[in-house]
Amino acid sequence: MFGVLGVRKRLPRFAMIKRTVLDVAGGAQALSEIDFVDMCRRASIPAPELQKRRRDDSGRLRYLDAYWPRWRLHVEVDGSHHIEARQWAEDMVRQNQVWIEGDRILRFPAGLIRSRPDVVVGQLRAALEAAGWHD
Repeated sequence: MFGVLGVRKRLPRFAMIKRTVLDVAGGAQALSEIDFVDMCRRASIPAPELQKRRRDDSGRLRYLDAYWPRWRLHVEVDGSHHIEARQWAEDMVRQNQVWIEGDRILRFPAGLIRSRPDVVVGQLRAALEAAGWHD
């Protein structure tokens, strides 16, 4: 993919295509996660690590969408499947475990990132600043 980008610089929307490829290569696994990273970029918020791996109490490998290790802050971008009762309960248990281990976690529905990025950016900035980040 990167080879094609290197020789096809005159494609329409080249900059958008290149950013998307880099976001996917950086770990984004859903369009909402790409939207989240792009929103952070536009708001001059430091880029998070994507798809942070953690083991839960049962030893199962879990992935958290975005993580700022310096500030011990996670963000989960929840798609519609997160409102199913079983998934919701699993998410709560996982979120509690993150908190027990000393990190903070923010959760946002995917639609909010698109419809109200100001709310997401405001809360994200507040959480990062509370953890010691300065813009």
